[in-house]
Amino acid sequence: MRLRNDETSWGWPARLLHWAMAALILFMLGLGVYMTKVVTDLYVQFDLYQLHKSWGFVVFALAVARVVWRVASPTVPADPAGMPAWERAAARGAHAALYALMFAMPLSGWLTASASELQDLYGIRNTVFGRFELPDPFVPGSEALEATFSAVHAWSAVALAGLLTLHVGAALRHHFVLRDGVLKRMGFGR
Repeated sequence: MRLRNDETSWGWPARLLHWAMAALILFMLGLGVYMTKVVTDLYVQFDLYQLHKSWGFVVFALAVARVVWRVASPTVPADPAGMPAWERAAARGAHAALYALMFAMPLSGWLTASASELQDLYGIRNTVFGRFELPDPFVPGSEALEATFSAVHAWSAVALAGLLTLHVGAALRHHFVLRDGVLKRMGFGR
């Protein structure tokens, strides 16, 4: 497997970042639903929120790494022969939206927590796995800002879940119906 992307497949850094982020994003979407809709114990919920914030920072850092790698290795595999123009445009648009949401989700989550008045009231800090503190741009907090950023976070999660469903469906279509090797280019066997 190559280090750099080429016209036939993605390099191993692109593949590793893709699959690591896929796993983390699915985990974070599941954790977000679980901690807000299922867990009722406030102490357990608090711990899950702290875990969610920490992994959100990791998702953000990996999104930055993906963009840096994409700039460092700008060649991308060619589209399959005969792929319709509308499908190419849809794929590019979906990928751009996925990248935008990979940044919108952790940023809106951080801003939601930073804008919380409860965070200031109880002296809660946004820390990453208890190792270091993230900046707090809203001291004191603002209920209106918290509500706005929370809505952005929630709607971004819905949009991300929908786009991921389309992305996986398209990858499976390419693999099982079209059999054009698109999924294999992002796999680890080629």
